[in-house]
Amino acid sequence: MVWFWVLVLFTANLKLGLAHIHGGEQPLAKINILQTTVALHESASISAEPVLLGLKGEDTEWITVNFVNPKPSLDDWVGVFSPAKFDPSACPPVNERKKQLPYICSAPIKYKYANESSSSYAKTGTASLRFQLINQRADFSFALFSGGLSDPILVAISNPISFTNPKAPLYARLAQGKSWNEMTVTWTSGYDIDEAVPFVEWGRKGDFQVRSPAGTLTFKQNSMCGSPASTVGWRDPGFIHTSFLKDLWPNFVYMYRIGHLLYNGSVVWGKTYSFKSSPYPGQNSLQRVVIFGDMGKVERDGSNEYSDYQPGSLNTTDQLIRDLDNIDIVFHIGDLTYSNGYISQWDQFTAQVEPIASTVPYMIASGNHERDWPNSGSFYDTPDSGGECGVPAETMFYYPAENKAKFWYSTDYGLFHFCIADSEHDWREGSEQYGFIEQCLASVDRHRQPWLIFSAHRVLGYSSNDWYSQEGAYEEPMGRDGLQKLWQKYKVDIAFYGHVHNYERSCPIYQNQCVNKEKNHYSGTVNGTIHVVVGGAGSHLSKFSQLIPYWSIYRDYDFGFVKLTAFNQSSLLFEYKKSRDGKVYDSFTISRDYKDVLACVHDGCEPTTLAS
Repeated sequence: MVWFWVLVLFTANLKLGLAHIHGGEQPLAKINILQTTVALHESASISAEPVLLGLKGEDTEWITVNFVNPKPSLDDWVGVFSPAKFDPSACPPVNERKKQLPYICSAPIKYKYANESSSSYAKTGTASLRFQLINQRADFSFALFSGGLSDPILVAISNPISFTNPKAPLYARLAQGKSWNEMTVTWTSGYDIDEAVPFVEWGRKGDFQVRSPAGTLTFKQNSMCGSPASTVGWRDPGFIHTSFLKDLWPNFVYMYRIGHLLYNGSVVWGKTYSFKSSPYPGQNSLQRVVIFGDMGKVERDGSNEYSDYQPGSLNTTDQLIRDLDNIDIVFHIGDLTYSNGYISQWDQFTAQVEPIASTVPYMIASGNHERDWPNSGSFYDTPDSGGECGVPAETMFYYPAENKAKFWYSTDYGLFHFCIADSEHDWREGSEQYGFIEQCLASVDRHRQPWLIFSAHRVLGYSSNDWYSQEGAYEEPMGRDGLQKLWQKYKVDIAFYGHVHNYERSCPIYQNQCVNKEKNHYSGTVNGTIHVVVGGAGSHLSKFSQLIPYWSIYRDYDFGFVKLTAFNQSSLLFEYKKSRDGKVYDSFTISRDYKDVLACVHDGCEPTTLAS
């Protein structure tokens, strides 16, 4: 029996690992930077302007890069490096026996091909490119390469450019605290605690403002589990600060701004933001939740994206920003950045989602691209995290887990109770996480919070994705074996998953059987759980099987996200929206009373006895 489970797990790990490799490659991973050779040419040049950025407090700015190459070719490219100085003395030897140092041992933070804006570049050798830079706590330089990505030849290096205050506090991101009336504010800066004291100034709109201190964390290169995170992908992440805003009044608008008190008495301020505090659990009011997985990031200047690694990411981000007044909380259920060991991409991602995350709680879950690495304790022995093994995700974002390394937690939002599982750790019956999941589901008062939501990154329920269908299981191996008993016992309304990059909704189902023939409206007894794959927020899409299972109500091979709207304790609206236009393409409603949750169903009823 033991060998059987070992074989099952090995097969699953291998198959799912290959599935993601086939879907695309982190663009920076294509650059063989350690093999760079130097051929600086006296007639070649590259320059960038403006030299000083953020003169009016901006945290992002567009840069013009002009360059000349006397021997141009179609595979020439321009890389953006930060810090600006290439220092081969800091690089470990490529060949220990010969003590050979590489000229460059850090990947660029982004790149473009030289001929992107000029089709005549290969003839003239002269062109210019536009890059958008964000403040990333260090200066920048641009390098012109020939030889393509596989055999880079350094031809010219530009002047350095920098932001006026590279250490500035940036990229605020909110998250629910461990109680309903607590909001956390996390941000990134270049200030360690021996330079400045981080804090948040906050209060109800138009009222007295108070200051709350913040804790400071970071992580080092030796915290990474493997390459590229520990080698060419490493970049100093700066300092991550989190403040806890407590005893909030329900449904109030609060203003806040992040700051650092320098030891000379002056204050360095970040932007001013606002948020609306959480409703009291069970409060009967309009509440709107957005859920998606696998979004990733995309550079707005077009750099890096030659493999269409996350082609829908900006569409989803921008659609949410446009509708932000109608969103109360967001759940990004795994595969956040797809940085895959290139740490610079975490800044890019937090900058991209800042308009959303600074305004509403941005709750996250752990995915394979955050956590998985061989022999690191993850349930799947795949290299999908690029050596990060969960460290950046656990540090860059707050989530109300008891142990940050065990990425499971519960959180309340008004009429909703959410149980967020970690599919990258063992969830099977008898495991520590299984105990948490049961406790989370059992603890909710369904009279006050009727809408019970389960979520995990990998599909632990139902998906007719092609690689699952080839296994004949439509799920992760062992996915629903034990958990379906809990979903049924505690009458989970909807279970959400990512990992598969498309959208699919099942019927209310239990033990592989549809328990309700309706498709657009559900009412009465909760006798099965609706399973939803919503992993199409941005990353390369996943194909469906040709056969449509009987339990599959709606499938869509496109980018999108889900929105849940609770009107009150008896009415819930589910909507699937496409990222490209924000329109609804699939929907259903649930109407029911508390007695419907209490009603006995198969495997979902407390044992009873006849009393005399």
